[in-house]
Amino acid sequence: MKLSHFGFELPEELLAEYPAEHRDESRLMVLNRKEQTIEHKMFKDIIDYFNEDDVLVLNNTKVFPARLYGNKEKTGARIEVFLLRELNEEQRLWDVLVDPARKIRIGNKLYFGDDDTLVAEVIDNTTSRGRTLRFLYDGSYREFRIKLSELGQTPLPKYIKRDVEPSDEARYQTIFAKNEGAVAAPTAGLHFSKHLLKRLEIKGVNFAEVTLHVGLGTFNPVEVEDLSKHKMDSEELTIEAKAVEIVNTALKEKRRICAVGTTAVRAIESAVSTGGQLNEYDGWTNKFIFPPYEFTIPNAMITNFHTPKSTLLMMVAAFAGHDFIKRAYDEAIKEGYKFYSYGDAMLII
Repeated sequence: MKLSHFGFELPEELLAEYPAEHRDESRLMVLNRKEQTIEHKMFKDIIDYFNEDDVLVLNNTKVFPARLYGNKEKTGARIEVFLLRELNEEQRLWDVLVDPARKIRIGNKLYFGDDDTLVAEVIDNTTSRGRTLRFLYDGSYREFRIKLSELGQTPLPKYIKRDVEPSDEARYQTIFAKNEGAVAAPTAGLHFSKHLLKRLEIKGVNFAEVTLHVGLGTFNPVEVEDLSKHKMDSEELTIEAKAVEIVNTALKEKRRICAVGTTAVRAIESAVSTGGQLNEYDGWTNKFIFPPYEFTIPNAMITNFHTPKSTLLMMVAAFAGHDFIKRAYDEAIKEGYKFYSYGDAMLII
């Protein structure tokens, strides 16, 4: 398949600026691959599609407030710094993106906060917008991380044009987020409320938690027509024994195994044994799933509605079938479904 197979016209008003008022009351489109049918539901109706001992695979990564605003020494120019990943805890080295990048050179210092208590020095160029920063802070590592959290903002996607609001801190985070390290939320999980999770638990549905720290690479545009030439950025992945046991038991018993989001799909499909089981995993993955692809672990998937030509749309098309997804997206646009991070949801069974 080619990049051009994944283009479509998305009306700008369908890009969600805000989430639904209640997490589990976003809209839900249900795609049945066998019957090739499309149903329109509310997200909380998802419980009707699961039985006892079915499994939901949840990505429990936690978003940290990765967007900082600082001032360049001497000129005082306002600079946006987006924290990507910590390189060295002891030396306080971080991989970041800076904007505007043309003004930021090796040796420059950036000052953060009203009192300039946090300073960063640029020590390397990594890409056109990428830099390595060394943070200078008088205090323990724990105090430094607290200071970063205080100064940082919720890293809402760039398509959301409004300012970050206090409610975003909670709403751009799943309620099962535990392990900090993501710079973007695993957005399919945003639709689950505590009440809905409790109802699923009472019904006997099992939860297998994995951790894939979502990086900005997920949203990198594909710039090659031949999809096999696209390279995904690596993201950190951990799958522990408990999740492995839950998933492999469900595989053996031929239960429904539903990955909540493209990140959960990528996580479990990155850790498949030669015998078609899930393995424990602790490392990095740059797996790129696009059609045609034979899925080993999940037989159902919850996902949001994705933007044209995105790697996320390509994965969903690999799972549901390109033509079926095209028909579903045409219907979603006609019916006014909301797209992207704060948008509505899709269940593919």
